[in-house]
Amino acid sequence: MGERVLRVSPTPPKVRSRCQKQMLRGSRLLLTFLLGMGASSASPSGALLAVSARNAGSTEESPQHATLRPAAATAADIPFEPFDSAAERQLLQLANKARAQAGAPPLAFDEGLSQAARVHAQAMVQAKQLSHQFDGEPSLIERLAATTHLQLDQEGENVAFDSDPEQAQRHLMLSPPHRANLLNPAYNVVGLGVVRSADRLYLVQDFGHALPSYSITNVKDHIAATVAKARHQAMQPDLARRDLPTADDAACSMAHADKLDTSPIQQLAQRYTVLTFTSLNPTLPAGADRAVTTPKLHSFSVGACYARTVTYPAGVYWLVLSLD
Repeated sequence: MGERVLRVSPTPPKVRSRCQKQMLRGSRLLLTFLLGMGASSASPSGALLAVSARNAGSTEESPQHATLRPAAATAADIPFEPFDSAAERQLLQLANKARAQAGAPPLAFDEGLSQAARVHAQAMVQAKQLSHQFDGEPSLIERLAATTHLQLDQEGENVAFDSDPEQAQRHLMLSPPHRANLLNPAYNVVGLGVVRSADRLYLVQDFGHALPSYSITNVKDHIAATVAKARHQAMQPDLARRDLPTADDAACSMAHADKLDTSPIQQLAQRYTVLTFTSLNPTLPAGADRAVTTPKLHSFSVGACYARTVTYPAGVYWLVLSLD
């Protein structure tokens, strides 16, 4: 039967500001720099903020047969100054207090995200300026993917320097884009990095929306359930599930190649109708119902592999559905 390849990506007061918008793998990345409170000098009362956000694309289980390219380059070799853990805890408390008042769920502290935030805070101290990405530094999504096992489908970042955590929280809340990150109800995890330099605190808040963790077996069972549901809704008989011995290897071949069309997939397509796709959630993509509800089908097979690649540094499930 002919091959069908279905590609689905999970895919304040008035101040002078500069806003840059760009696309990041089909998602929107908002980058805004703000000179806060009318001061850009080194006085303790001065505040400087910056914000970014990406909306979409964890599992703690290692990918099957997936030894892939690293998600991010190693951090720059910069002198390390101790981070201020007390200030980090205070910022978390202040953020969750503001979220509670706004009706948003609390943020859970993640050590991996905090590792990324602390390294970036160090980079800002060395550069003596704020930035979301310095020359030679990985992007936000790559930095986070390199330090946490969480699977994130949304990320955002606030960076600032200020005199103390309470002042920083107040200034962040006065800035609409920073406030939006702090109060975003979709975010459920955060990493915090605070480094003191002279009379200033350089701080980084890395936000994310962490997805539930699934094993490869769970993913395949969920896909099978969606096939059964689609068949039932179309009033077609159930299909026998006969997972092919090579199905997972075929799925991982896509992960290794970082593309949906590989030689093992082409070999399967010589015998079966094959749907390949990537997903952050174990479900069929839009448009697959027509293929899985074909009347003359008798059986199906599911193959799955989780991996982080250059295209998907935060991780994604690579899936192959073979229909017979």
